[in-house]
Amino acid sequence: MSNSIKMKKQIGYIFLTIVIMLIALVIRLFWVQFVMGEELRQKAFAVRFRNVEVKAKRGIIYDTKGRSLAISISTDSFYAIPAQVKKSKKEKDIANKIAGALDIDENDVLNKITKSQAFVWIQRHVPEEKAQKLKSLELPGISFVEEPERFYPKDKLLANVLGFSGIDNQGLNGVEISYDKVLRGISGTIMVEYDAKGQEIPDALQKYVAPQDGNSIYLTIDETIQYIVERELDEIVKVSNPKKAGAIVMDPKTGRILAMAMRPTFSSNDYQNYDQSLWRNFLISDAYEPGSTFKTVTMSGALDEGVVKLNDRFYCGGFIKVGKEKIKCWKLSPGHGSQTFVEGVQNSCNPVFVTLGLREGVDVFYRYLYGFGFGKKTGIELPGEAIGILVGKKRCKEIDLATMSIGQANAVTPIQLVTACAAMANDGKLMKPQIVEKIQDNKGNIVKTVEPEVVRQVIAPETAHQVMDILELVVSNGTGKNAYVEGYRVGGKTGTAQKIIPGGGYSKTEYVGSFLGVAPVNDPKLVCLVVVDTPEGIYYGGTVAAPAFRNIIRDSLRYLQVPAQVEPDKISGNNKESLYLPNLVGSNIKDAVNTLANNKIKVDVLGDGTTVKMQLPLANTKVLEGSKVVLYTSVPAGDGEPELIVIPDLTGKNVGEVKELTKMLNLNFKIRGSGIVIRQEPEPGERVQVGGELMVFMGPKLENSVQQLGP
Repeated sequence: MSNSIKMKKQIGYIFLTIVIMLIALVIRLFWVQFVMGEELRQKAFAVRFRNVEVKAKRGIIYDTKGRSLAISISTDSFYAIPAQVKKSKKEKDIANKIAGALDIDENDVLNKITKSQAFVWIQRHVPEEKAQKLKSLELPGISFVEEPERFYPKDKLLANVLGFSGIDNQGLNGVEISYDKVLRGISGTIMVEYDAKGQEIPDALQKYVAPQDGNSIYLTIDETIQYIVERELDEIVKVSNPKKAGAIVMDPKTGRILAMAMRPTFSSNDYQNYDQSLWRNFLISDAYEPGSTFKTVTMSGALDEGVVKLNDRFYCGGFIKVGKEKIKCWKLSPGHGSQTFVEGVQNSCNPVFVTLGLREGVDVFYRYLYGFGFGKKTGIELPGEAIGILVGKKRCKEIDLATMSIGQANAVTPIQLVTACAAMANDGKLMKPQIVEKIQDNKGNIVKTVEPEVVRQVIAPETAHQVMDILELVVSNGTGKNAYVEGYRVGGKTGTAQKIIPGGGYSKTEYVGSFLGVAPVNDPKLVCLVVVDTPEGIYYGGTVAAPAFRNIIRDSLRYLQVPAQVEPDKISGNNKESLYLPNLVGSNIKDAVNTLANNKIKVDVLGDGTTVKMQLPLANTKVLEGSKVVLYTSVPAGDGEPELIVIPDLTGKNVGEVKELTKMLNLNFKIRGSGIVIRQEPEPGERVQVGGELMVFMGPKLENSVQQLGP
């Protein structure tokens, strides 16, 4: 082969190699530019820019009246750019000054600001005084950014429901975690351009992406009713020193929770310093054997199925035999003797309810058990809800059915029990319990309203009305007398249950006392359950829980301005006459006082005017002789200059009465302590402008009380 041919082949190989290399280069260029382009641009951007995250403010949590329960406040968080700190060659001096300003360990600071990374936090959510001190030092490589910090203005109020959020703006418990995505918002960033040596470029590109604040939510909780409930729980703790106590107040017609509280509790502002067991909302997460409060379920099913009539008679000799087993009544030999069904309910007689359960049978009993929502979650918008523990239907024996009928063997949660009772008060319709009412965006627009949800019809309306009438007799003539509220038709059921011993059996020393009730029974506004776990001394539900129920219902109904409605014959041992209040507005104060006095009505006059401008209760409200009417001679003017208000004497009044009076006079008030008013500022008789503030100091009622023991 000639040299020329060899040369041509070599040139051809070289050309082919070049072509292949060019093709490979083009492919590589295409791959880098179009396939990997976005990823590489992001990496270059990440090297070139340093991002400092700017947290969005969490949305506000309001009560149903728009009062703030959880808000976000701005605090300063300090960070370091280690490359700039090292460039200054003053690392130790900088660390020393930071440690002095923030009162933290100098070595820890030095380790942080000299790390081999682009960005490091020094301390977040720094108190204002320390933050100002550190800012004034203007240290190289040290900067700050505003971050939102969660703050709970009411501190411990509603803590187990609200929960809390963490340092990174994330919900960790309660409503805060259930609605975290709604409340959290979208974080923003501060992007600063740096050169290859990690130095900030003067006048370089800087970009700020503003955060989007989270949506706000309105709870169904009413702060005033919540305060009333927590006040009563504090009193229970003071008197009975239980392991724990809790209460739920619900609107039976909507399923909305108006108050939910427990003791012991914690502060949402300082949750880290409390034992984690206190964070738990046992009213939805713990199951217990409810005892006699569960008899309302047994009674409802029996009446609805027609297996019992109101006048059916039963005999109690102190026990009832079921197979070879003997179930005792709380009233031992000779027992309650012969009694009607209604009397058996009033007496909370175990043999009566065991008989009802056995008459219903397993299939019917479980149909109502499931119908009232036991054995599954209610669906309330709170974390950690339990389903309870039921005896399996397939393995349910006669003795199991008997014990379930009196509130033993099955374990239920308080939220399940109060929801079931609400169904009885709501014409037999079971409502889904609700804790959130509506959601509002950061511009104030309502984006979602949570409507009341009917789950199912459990019992007929006629049955529900019968249940309410019977429960009213339990309070007026039976074991629930300590729950009686003057002026209102109240129904309820006591409960006293032995606690289960781990491993089996029942304790002979530890009990759960409770009271479950409704008011007013003819037009139910409130359902309330009070649970007291292992009280010291007296443990009967009628003694340890019913008085708290009474006070909660009394003050809440007054706060809601539900007019008194009890007929004279509904009040045990009271033969007082009733009358409808006349309209006294515009009358001369002397004439008005004489009119009321002639009808045996007590009068409180507020103000030093000569004409009645407002009255409470309102005209046409039915009251009993001996009741008290408040006449106001000084109320806010409609136009012109603000009118001066004479401060009334609030001594001895409860929170509901304080609320009524201050609302009527258009005064703001703050409360310290619990119980009744023992002191106030300004003093009675002083004058303040409309919209002024009144501070009331509350303490225990100083009088002796005698309580009867009961089941």
